[in-house]
Amino acid sequence: MTTTEKPAARPANPRFSSGPCAKIPGFTLDMLNDAPLGRSHRASVGKTKLKDAIDGTREVLGVPADYRIGIVPASDTGAVEMAMWSMLGARKATMVAWESFGAGWVTDVVKQLKIDADVVEADYGRIVDMAALDYDTDVVFTWNGTTSGVRVPNGDAIPADRAGLTICDATSAAFAQDLPWDKLDVVTFSWQKVMGGEAAHGVLVLSPRAVERLENYTPAWPLPKIFRMTKGGKLNEGIFEGATINTPSMLCVEDYLVALDWARRIGGREALQARADANAQVVWDFCETRDWIANLAEDPATRSNTSVCLKFTDARISDAGAFAKAVQKRLEAEGVALDVGAYRDAPAGLRIWCGSTVETADVEALMPWIEWAFHAELDAQAQAA
Repeated sequence: MTTTEKPAARPANPRFSSGPCAKIPGFTLDMLNDAPLGRSHRASVGKTKLKDAIDGTREVLGVPADYRIGIVPASDTGAVEMAMWSMLGARKATMVAWESFGAGWVTDVVKQLKIDADVVEADYGRIVDMAALDYDTDVVFTWNGTTSGVRVPNGDAIPADRAGLTICDATSAAFAQDLPWDKLDVVTFSWQKVMGGEAAHGVLVLSPRAVERLENYTPAWPLPKIFRMTKGGKLNEGIFEGATINTPSMLCVEDYLVALDWARRIGGREALQARADANAQVVWDFCETRDWIANLAEDPATRSNTSVCLKFTDARISDAGAFAKAVQKRLEAEGVALDVGAYRDAPAGLRIWCGSTVETADVEALMPWIEWAFHAELDAQAQAA
């Protein structure tokens, strides 16, 4: 085939969105038949399902026994906001950002909460020097930049004897990347990412140090009801046993339980990580053998294995933003890749979700289509000139 001919093979599942993400392989609505629909989440059946979701999270992620796990409202955003509004302000903060969501947390802390904070930033495709941060402050950072495709390679830079808390937004990392629990005091994520769950629910994981902060510090600002995690100066343990602050969707909880069961069947956390690694490697190998496309992450050690962000590098491209959108539209029109445009605040390019629910064969089938769309759009640009 020539570069302008359409490939013969197509991805069986064209869903490469970075959230909500592809459902588990073989998913059908019949898998949700055990959901207690029309029942109160406070009834025994609802509490049991929520507790099962918490216990399954601990099992698959390997969360230490003395860490609390809660299901909270408003997805990962709600979980991060709960942590920041409830715990920050006790000491100086360090806000770390190298992509749009991290930048959003900076805005919340500096402009809304008006907390004394140092802001440490890096451009898209790069990461800050984690070893240079002051861990006697409370450090807030994303583990994996969903909009930049850059991740923290490991937790080696975080000291065990830190005085401050580490608050980690791990929403596109949890289940697909190693999280060093002893280095993290607050971890947040939503199950709509790597596990392919339905949206609107967040997960909040607290270390004993984080619980101590909650029980010994009262913020100077009012806390909305959905942010309150203590009663009478003590942690509201019910939140971390399945008694959610607000009403959860039992259909979404059932969907997450199904995903956790799938994770156990395929081999748990190690298998989930291996699937994401294999998917991302397909994209990385593709970029390595072409001179017109590259990984946005500059250092291979920090490349994400879930939200793989790409940039077009061909000098013939006159308008990077328009070109990337045109390529995206071609892929969507062919039904081979849905929702693969770069995030609106990120550099122009493509973003291919390679998380654990994506099949490697689908990523392999997508790559020739990206090549076709690139050359087809170059041809169209030349004809229009």
